[in-house]
Amino acid sequence: MSDLKKYISKRKINDCEFTEGFEEGYQSFKIGVFLKQARQESGLTQEQMAQKLNTKKSAISRIENHAQDIRLSTLEKFAAVLGRKLEVSIQ
Repeated sequence: MSDLKKYISKRKINDCEFTEGFEEGYQSFKIGVFLKQARQESGLTQEQMAQKLNTKKSAISRIENHAQDIRLSTLEKFAAVLGRKLEVSIQ
């Protein structure tokens, strides 16, 4: 088990507030990481991505670092600029 997983496990046991919002926050974090990786793999900077989406660099940074409450339409546009396809599943 990684140090991060050990930390999360201990924190979930000892901190009810952390446990309550963990999964939602973790999912938002993962979305941001996926978007950043996809942008970087496409060779685009945040500034270039912002220009293609007709927005500001700070908006791209916010999406990649705090992807909570991101609109599906924004995700679709982000994917389209990268030449990717967005897939959504409910499990």
